[in-house]
Amino acid sequence: MARVARRVRITGRVQGVGFRAWTAGEARRRGLDGWVRNEADGAVTAVLAGEEAAVAAMLAALHRGPPAAAVTAVEAGPAADPGGGGFAIRR
Repeated sequence: MARVARRVRITGRVQGVGFRAWTAGEARRRGLDGWVRNEADGAVTAVLAGEEAAVAAMLAALHRGPPAAAVTAVEAGPAADPGGGGFAIRR
């Protein structure tokens, strides 16, 4: 399968609800590389890279998020592949 990378912006009630930790756990479980961070405007941004099917599954999961989240939008676009360094939570 082909390796792809996507930059994702998630909006809604996504800060203060464990969204970054949940995203990191889900991404690692799917074998993805990249990172996730909070933004000053209340959104969460992530870069996801890996097998196309795993990235697609992660994008679908981001629409739900962790139990305390209320996701209103998930916007995804192309990204530079961060390489095979695992998945990190950025501050």
